[in-house]
Order: sequence, then structure tokens, then C-alpha cells
Amino acid sequence: MKRRIATDRAPQPAGPYSQGIQVGNRIYVAGQRPADPVTGRIVGDTVEEQTRQVLLNIQAVLEAAGARLDDVVKSTVHLADLGDFDAFNRVYETFFTEPYPVRTTVQSVLRGIKVEMDVIAEVDGPADGA
Repeated sequence: MKRRIATDRAPQPAGPYSQGIQVGNRIYVAGQRPADPVTGRIVGDTVEEQTRQVLLNIQAVLEAAGARLDDVVKSTVHLADLGDFDAFNRVYETFFTEPYPVRTTVQSVLRGIKVEMDVIAEVDGPADGA
């Protein structure tokens, strides 16, 4: 059985998808953009600023499910420019600890942003009484 995860601490979906879904002990967080959850506006001009906002949005969705960034086992990163890889990594590594999640990083056409990211987390037991 799947359970929808929703929070006002992350941007609301721009289409027919959920911020997150929990199935058993696994949590899937939808691709997050560097948008401010209150205004919906893109935060920051640099990949570092945008990465920080993306990760804060992911963290908010995970917390709504009773999970943490340390529960993330897989991340998929879309960068508008792979030349931003090192700058992205410097911010990314401040949000995660060893052992780091497995990761796929690709260059993608992103409309007006520098980074988008989704994650999969695994928790020990059903979170939030689910």
C-alpha cells in the first residue's frame, strides 16, 4: 500500500504528482527544484545556492514522512551544466554523511534552473504511524 507524503515546507507539485510516496519502509521523494516553498520562486543564481535549496526541500519531504537525509540510499541529480559538478558536490557533501547514498548524476535540459534532484530513502520501520 502506498501513502502520499505532503508538506507545506516544500514546494507544492506543479502537476499531477506527489511530493513523496511511502511504500512499506521505502520513501520516494519527487524531483525537487530550488524553489522557495512559500513564494514558489527560484532561490539563488549559483549552483551552490540552488543545490542548498533543493536539499532543504528534500529534507522537508523526508521529515514529513518521519525520515532523515541519513536514510537516503539513492539520489538522482540533474545538472544543467556538468561543469558545475564540483561546486554541486561541495554543497551535497555537507548534507550527507558516510556512507553516502549511491548516486547518478546527469546533464539535463532544465528550464531556468541549474539543478534538480530526487531521492529514495529506506527507514527501519513504517514512519509516522503508517
